[in-house]
Amino acid sequence: MIPKQPRLLHALAIAGWSIVATAAHATEETLQPYQMVRSLQLVQDRIADGDHAALPMQRKLLEMIDGRFRSAESTIFEDARNVDALMVYAMSGGNPATIADTIARVELDEDDRQATAGILGYLLGDVAQARKAMATIEPGRYHAEVAAFLSLVKGSILGVENANAGIAILDRARLESPGTLVEEAALRRTIALSVTAQDTQKFLSASEQYARRFLRSPYASQYAESFVSGVIALRHLDLDLAAVESTIGWMTNEQAKTVYLRLARRAAIDGDAELLDFASRRTDPGDDLPDDEDPRGALYSSISSVTSETVDQVLAKLRDLDSSRLSSKDRALLEAAKTVANEVVAPAPRPATLEPASEEVAVDEPTAEPAEPTETEALVTAARSKLEAIDKLLEETEQ
Repeated sequence: MIPKQPRLLHALAIAGWSIVATAAHATEETLQPYQMVRSLQLVQDRIADGDHAALPMQRKLLEMIDGRFRSAESTIFEDARNVDALMVYAMSGGNPATIADTIARVELDEDDRQATAGILGYLLGDVAQARKAMATIEPGRYHAEVAAFLSLVKGSILGVENANAGIAILDRARLESPGTLVEEAALRRTIALSVTAQDTQKFLSASEQYARRFLRSPYASQYAESFVSGVIALRHLDLDLAAVESTIGWMTNEQAKTVYLRLARRAAIDGDAELLDFASRRTDPGDDLPDDEDPRGALYSSISSVTSETVDQVLAKLRDLDSSRLSSKDRALLEAAKTVANEVVAPAPRPATLEPASEEVAVDEPTAEPAEPTETEALVTAARSKLEAIDKLLEETEQ
C-alpha cells in the first residue's frame, strides 16, 4: 500500500509524473516493455489507494505501452519478463487490437499463448473463447503480479456459469495482490457474484472489506450500486440489516446518506416496509425540512407511514415538499404517495340503501342484512383499492 503521509504522497505524485515524462522522452529502445508496465502498476496502486489524480497518468502510460508493443521486434519476447508485461498490459485495459497483432507475430509457448488468447477473448466480450482458452491455465505458475491478474480474469470468466467457482478464484486474486487495484476489482466482482450465488455471508464480508479499504477508489460508485442492488436482492434470505448498517458505518456521512436514500427508494417501490423504515430513519431528514435539505429523505420516510394514524401530518409534509428538487421518477412517487394519503383521510363512503325484500321470500324466513361498515373498515377498503390502482405507477418509476 502507498503510505499516507502528506509529504510522501506529494513526493510520489511528483515521481509519478516524472516517470511519465521520462518515458515520453525516451526512445523506444531505451525502455523495455516490462519496465514501462512496472511504472503502470505503481500508478495503479496509487489509484486503488484513492489517488484520482493518477488516472491521467494511467491513460498516458497505457498509450505509451501500446505504442511500444506495436513497434517491438519479436525478439524482445525472448525475455519472459516482456511476455508477462504483455499480459499485464492486456489485463490493465490494453488495446485488444495491439494484443491480437502481437500474439499473431511472435512465438509464445503454449501456456502463454492460451493465457493471452483467453485474456483477449475476455477483453472482446467473447466469453466462450475466453473460457475455453483459460480452462487449462493455472495462474499459480506465473509470477505473483501476473498470477493475480490471471486469477482476476479467470474468476470473472468462470463466475458467469458458476458463481461459487468464480468467487473461489477471485479470493485467490485478492490474496496474491493485497492492497492493489486487482484486489479492489476482485472484491467488487465477488460482491456481484455472491448475489448470484445467494450467499449472504460472502456478500456482507466482501462488502465490508471493500468499505474498509477502497472507498476512496474512483470505482467506489460501482461498488455502491452493487451493494444497494445486493441488499435488495438478498432481502428474501433474511439478510442481516445490522451487518448492512455496520458496513455503511465505514462510509463518509455523504456516502452513507446516498446509500440509505437509494435503499429507501427501492424499498418504497418494492413495498418492503421493514427495509424502508430501516433506511429512511437513517437519512435523518427531521420534522422541519430546512431549505437546503435533500427532499428525498422526507419523501421516502413519509411513504413508510402514509397509512398510519399520523397520516394527516404525513400528507401535510408531502404537500410541502419542493417537487422541483426531485427527479421525474421521484415526482411520480410523490404524487402516488399523496394520492394514497388523500384517500386515507377522505370521508368514508355512505352505505348503499338496502333493496326491499323480494315478495317470493317466505314471511317466516328472516332475511340476512349486511352489517353497516364501520368508519375504519371503510377507510381500509378505500385505501386498499387505491393502493392496488397505483401499484403499476410505482413499478414504472423503477424502470
